[in-house]
Amino acid sequence: MLPITRFAGMAPGRSRAVAYGNLVFTVAVADTAEQDMRKQAHETLAKIDKHLTEAGTDKSRLLSVTVYIADMALKQQMNDVWLDWVDRANEPQRACIGATLEYPHMIEVVAVAATKG
Repeated sequence: MLPITRFAGMAPGRSRAVAYGNLVFTVAVADTAEQDMRKQAHETLAKIDKHLTEAGTDKSRLLSVTVYIADMALKQQMNDVWLDWVDRANEPQRACIGATLEYPHMIEVVAVAATKG
């Protein structure tokens, strides 16, 4: 049986990332309360980078990313940040979904990556 590795989160009942076999699952939101999509997207993707690194992988190994956006009118701003961040040689499958998010969050990112091993 494959072990499950959980990387403790900041709140009870949550993990920053979970690794199982050669897969890593992670979720991130921005810590800032500032209502600026570009700033929140940048901070959220930086947290995804950090979580992936802690789990022994990186964004070049992303398989799938789901982006939840509170206001789809701001999707282009998120896309601008995404295109600066994503590994263009290894672009993952990505979905963007309009969602009601807990204030002050404007964006939430869910990612699945393969490990380097």
